[in-house]
Amino acid sequence: MAQTAANVQHIRLRKPDAVKTPTKPRHQGILQDQLRRSAKAPWTPSFSLAFRMLLLLRVSAAMYSNIQDCDEVFNFWEPLHYLDRGVGFQTWEVSPKYAIRSWAYIILHFLPAWGPVRLLSLEKRQAFFAVRIFLALVSSFCEARFYRSIADTLNDRVGRYMLFMLIFSTGMWNASTAFLPSSFAMYANLLAFSYAMQLSSRGDNRRTLLATLSFAAGAIIGWPFSLLVAVPFVLDEFFVRGLDRVSSSTYRVWQLSRLQRLVFSGLIPVILVDTEVYGRLVIVPWNIVKYNIFGGAERGPDLYGSEPWHFYILNLLLNFNILLPLALLSIPSLTVTYFFDRKRLGLTKPSPDQSSPFVLLALRLAPFYLWLGVLSTQPHKEERFMFPIYPLICFNAANSVYLMRGWLEVIFIKSTNSPYRASKSRIFRGFTSFLVVASIALSVSRIFALSRYYHAPLDVVHHLEAEELPRLLNVTGLLAYLPLDNSNSDENGPRVDLAPIKQFGLRLCFGKEWYRFPGHYLVPDGVDVQFIKSEFDGLLPRHFGLSSGQGRVWRRDGTRLVPSGLNDLNKEEVGQYVDISTCDYLIDSDFPEHPPLTPSIHEPRYAIQSSTWDRAFCAPFLDPRHSPLITRTLWVPLSSWSRRNSFGDYCLLRNRQRAAEREKRMWR
Repeated sequence: MAQTAANVQHIRLRKPDAVKTPTKPRHQGILQDQLRRSAKAPWTPSFSLAFRMLLLLRVSAAMYSNIQDCDEVFNFWEPLHYLDRGVGFQTWEVSPKYAIRSWAYIILHFLPAWGPVRLLSLEKRQAFFAVRIFLALVSSFCEARFYRSIADTLNDRVGRYMLFMLIFSTGMWNASTAFLPSSFAMYANLLAFSYAMQLSSRGDNRRTLLATLSFAAGAIIGWPFSLLVAVPFVLDEFFVRGLDRVSSSTYRVWQLSRLQRLVFSGLIPVILVDTEVYGRLVIVPWNIVKYNIFGGAERGPDLYGSEPWHFYILNLLLNFNILLPLALLSIPSLTVTYFFDRKRLGLTKPSPDQSSPFVLLALRLAPFYLWLGVLSTQPHKEERFMFPIYPLICFNAANSVYLMRGWLEVIFIKSTNSPYRASKSRIFRGFTSFLVVASIALSVSRIFALSRYYHAPLDVVHHLEAEELPRLLNVTGLLAYLPLDNSNSDENGPRVDLAPIKQFGLRLCFGKEWYRFPGHYLVPDGVDVQFIKSEFDGLLPRHFGLSSGQGRVWRRDGTRLVPSGLNDLNKEEVGQYVDISTCDYLIDSDFPEHPPLTPSIHEPRYAIQSSTWDRAFCAPFLDPRHSPLITRTLWVPLSSWSRRNSFGDYCLLRNRQRAAEREKRMWR
């Protein structure tokens, strides 16, 4: 045999040991799968993927969704435009005399509105969409954070069901990019519940601190009444052991330690901001509560209309379709599961010093019921009041879907006496997929209906800026283009310079369509917006006073002036109106298929007064009173479907006499 030299070394090459990525242990949540327990966990998107999926739909909503509420325009978009541009409408709510709207919330949106326009040399119309895209980013982050918390602390399947319900929900399409305190409260609640869903323990101060701060931010910066949804969290903190094991002898000491943690978690003050803006000491959250609850018989929210107790049920059915009954069935479904499928709540019963999984989950399902029940008893109801619990509707519905899937599994196993066959069956996946996909299909159909049937108010003001005003500049010889560079060019070529329209002193008027005014951000600078008398006999907003610009910190000191003509009794002020003969343009609706039976003195059919008004542009607008319920609620891509609806004209009308006089003059 040959001998190996003593100084020879041998090198052996082998593959490095594979580094095993730690996987999340299964069956650690409140709800636990019973079939294929040893298999890998079902697919659930990561936080990053969920955020990108949500962002795609939320940015689409930012660009294409309607403005659902005039309160969004007059109480938030208009003050923001005043802060940004020095012009805007002022309501009584932002008068220093009443001060029930916080400027701290409005200021949060100033940089998204101001930055892109100044840095990229954009127009203020782009500022409107920049703010909406900013809200889309915030909502997507909060929703993704909430989703991951559900998947990690309750169950992977529940999280996945809820994610797709959130993404395509009509309600979330509307609420996610709305510039409203109730939407801000929704963001805050999403963050708060992403922490509150975790099981509490004595050593986890971070959960309590962050959840409390989030709830407080939603109430103080957003809407004070949103604290109502935090009541189950407080009960959870103060009475439910969670991960703690507490004997009866130490229960009182344990409660005291939890109470101290709640009290010292802290709040977010906004009093200094509002005091600076209004020019006096103001506590806006208290003013809101005082007006709505202690306003007395003469004032309060009931002045603005009342609705029957079932208003929210019908409205939520429009926005969440089958998800609403599923959400309402969540606690009853949990009760059935407790007796019929007990192992889904844990294989072992909790000991006397532990909390029951039934109680833990019921407390997390309770905020939806609490909010819906309390607000349904209030006479004054509005769609936006439900925004803070929109994500919870999806959460409760996802739990119902999962629990019902469990019932099917139990029935299948008892019928076949074969857990193996149950683990291979596709019945359960088909059941849950049917419910989620059906909800998605109905939601998408509703979103298209809103866009196709009610988008005309935004289309009309866009035509004013993109077509009518350039036409006017062209016929008067003032048409000019902005310099073409990377910052202001687009696929359609250079933009028209609209600055010369200020020479015309144009006036755009709204009558009965005052509540669909989309805001000054969508009306070019140099166009004066005013109201004419209509049959509406309540209080309309007025323009902010001019600012002196001399404040050290706050230069828009028009916010500190108490305007005349604004009151908190919804009493009409005739000084808010202008004579219609002074209007260069009028935005009005007309329904020729079903005209009013009796002529109105203050709301004549301006669109057919061809001797006075030219139709500069008209867009179709649904007449809901004369359209079938199903076809006006949903959109289907069939001409036979749309023909069942009745449509009117939503028009930009041009004053013929004033236009002729203006266009005959020579302008320089």
